Amino acid sequence: MTQDPLAFARQALQRLPAALRRQERCFAPCGEGLRTDGAKGQTLLDFSSNDYLGLAQAAEDSTGPGEVAGGGAGASPLVTGLRPVHQQLREALCAWLGRERVFLFPSGFQANVSLMATLADRHCLVLADRLCHHSLLLGVRASGAMMQRFAHNDLGDLEQRLGKARRHRPEGRLVVVSESLFSMEGTSPDVAGLAGLCNQFGALLVLDEAHALGVLGPMGRGLAWGRPHVHVVVGTFGKALGSGGAMVAVDGVLGDYLLQFCGGYRYSTALAPALAAATLANLQRLPGLEPERQALLDRARQLRQRLVALGYPRPPGHGPVVPILVGDEEAALALQQRLEEAGLLVAAIRPPTVPRGAARLRVVLRRGHPPQAVDALVQTLLTGQHR
Repeated sequence: MTQDPLAFARQALQRLPAALRRQERCFAPCGEGLRTDGAKGQTLLDFSSNDYLGLAQAAEDSTGPGEVAGGGAGASPLVTGLRPVHQQLREALCAWLGRERVFLFPSGFQANVSLMATLADRHCLVLADRLCHHSLLLGVRASGAMMQRFAHNDLGDLEQRLGKARRHRPEGRLVVVSESLFSMEGTSPDVAGLAGLCNQFGALLVLDEAHALGVLGPMGRGLAWGRPHVHVVVGTFGKALGSGGAMVAVDGVLGDYLLQFCGGYRYSTALAPALAAATLANLQRLPGLEPERQALLDRARQLRQRLVALGYPRPPGHGPVVPILVGDEEAALALQQRLEEAGLLVAAIRPPTVPRGAARLRVVLRRGHPPQAVDALVQTLLTGQHR
């Protein structure tokens, strides 16, 4: 009897509950903060994308010199793919972040997987926040390193694990991995505390600032800015910077180490020059958006207060990601549908992205939302409670 090579896929799909199935949807931008559903033709106010500062359209409108025309770089950065526009972007990022060296990647996922697979190996112990992004965890697994997950943003748990690791392996390599703004929780760690523990125990600290850069920290520089014991900063350009691609920023010997040993950088076609040009243009716009950034954080604070007034638990954190905990997956989908009927696009986040029983609506505030946008969101939630 012939074995079905696709049996694993059929069985997995049969076991997947309807409330956990994903559907692709196509949305077209149609104005400031608006998206049109390609299938239904419905125009929705966007509370789901990560375009925090409303720069995605600016990136689309950016035009660079002739050298950035065309779709691709044509080769790895170590062959012929590194262009002057890449170098200009790297220098601007180094100056903005106060770092000595920046490496550019086509995506944040690739940056994280490549980075962790280079920094760790089978002789290394990696301590990762329990809610770290899948790409970071995948990179650790690819490295063959041992991994422990410490309780989310719990410095006490991390300290205990670091101390035990140092007692058992005094000379062993330790790597700690966290994020500065957790994209499904809206939470941020005590970065000073993290850095202090890593310095105390001789651990390398990697901080993924994908959702924080451009939004949190002094002038939007992220929570690692000015902290020398944060050894590696990862950032993406497809969120607050409104374009695409990613970067890894380091100092000193780590710069040469990554250049020599990071296969994900060495063997991949360089970031598209057009994306590098768009990122550079938006980076140069950031200083002029400081009032808008502060206003965004103020609106996030106000929304958290209003949700508490409606009887919801206060969403943690202080950034523009404001999760509304629902619990049940089907209830979260039903609330998403109710909001769409009111013209609001708010994504229901379900397992495995979040733990079972922790489904939520992920509200993302952004520059460019009309003044009545949050009012409409709160009113629709209130109406739903009274049904």
